[in-house]
Amino acid sequence: MEHRYAEVNGVRLHYVAEGDGPLILFVHGFPEFWYEWRNQLPEFGRDHLAVAPDTRGYNLSSKPEAVDQYRVKHLVEDLRQLAHHLRPGEKFVLVAHDWGGATAWAYAMQHPGTLRGLVIINAPHPGIFSRELRQNPGQQKASEYMLMFRTPEAESVLSANGFEMLRKMVLGWGLKQGILSEADQDKYLEAWAQPGALTGGLNYYRAAEAGPARPGETLPAFEIPPEKLMVHVPTLVIWGERDKALLTGNLDGLEQFVPDLTVRRIPDGSHWVVNEQPARVNQLIREFIQRLG
Repeated sequence: MEHRYAEVNGVRLHYVAEGDGPLILFVHGFPEFWYEWRNQLPEFGRDHLAVAPDTRGYNLSSKPEAVDQYRVKHLVEDLRQLAHHLRPGEKFVLVAHDWGGATAWAYAMQHPGTLRGLVIINAPHPGIFSRELRQNPGQQKASEYMLMFRTPEAESVLSANGFEMLRKMVLGWGLKQGILSEADQDKYLEAWAQPGALTGGLNYYRAAEAGPARPGETLPAFEIPPEKLMVHVPTLVIWGERDKALLTGNLDGLEQFVPDLTVRRIPDGSHWVVNEQPARVNQLIREFIQRLG
């Protein structure tokens, strides 16, 4: 794996690359970084240029101070320019999880002609997620943490006692089951401790005003028309059904926005299925890419 940097869209993005060939781009979520894809880069680097960036605000990439610099339009443009930097004019496969998935959905809506295929892992389509936050009490409750993430106190809460809350949320299960090692934990702690990195990740929630309505309030009208939410790209959605934050209702009706859709459910997978079951995730992505031709 090679560590490199690219100057794109006014920021400096750190990324890790392996292999050569057609581009496959892996985009992490919160509170991950490029290391989420450590089990995918060697596998797909065998016949692709496999690349995993730290998205803006994370780890070794630039961390703009203004919250509005974390709006989805900037995240999409980061990916567009990074892909062009890596493989100018060539179509690529985009794989993404969580917040990376939110960006990838938007990317596919806006730049379908640049993609061979889209792989989404436990990240809801914005049209479906808006519906679930309005109509599904279970999803409303499951998303309440997002309101805390948007508060000024979020950094101190999440970093207290050596990032105890994040360690329990992201790493605890893996350490107990032997899926993650102490060395893995050290990598995460080092990334979270980068100056400004925790704020950068939280600013994704703040910029999008993500989450359910606060008590006594209602969500503002969802303003994006349905035709703008269509994804005209072959799409694979992998979903760990034990995700406590993003419930399986986010799969209901997805085909209305994604005509060329394949859904693969992993019943015993959680939100962190990329780390839990890397071989299964790799197999599903590999099968999907082979179908693309």
